Amino acid sequence: MGQQVEVRTTADFALAVAEARYAAGLTQAQAAERAGIERTYLARMEAGLSTVLLTRLLRVLTRLGARVTVTLPDPGAARQLDGI
Repeated sequence: MGQQVEVRTTADFALAVAEARYAAGLTQAQAAERAGIERTYLARMEAGLSTVLLTRLLRVLTRLGARVTVTLPDPGAARQLDGI
């Protein structure tokens, strides 16, 4: 299992997205294609710019006492699964 990162802010989320992509060995274009989104949108996510909905979701969850944790993939694990 990979490293776990607690997501408390949109900056935490942005870092988790970038780290997951890096651990998977993917470019932004490859990750965006895999996720079915535009590369520019992924870039905005990684920069913490497209986060209005995420901010609201995190606020609701944390005020309800929930913790949001992202488990990052082990480096290279995604490449092995997809043959990349």
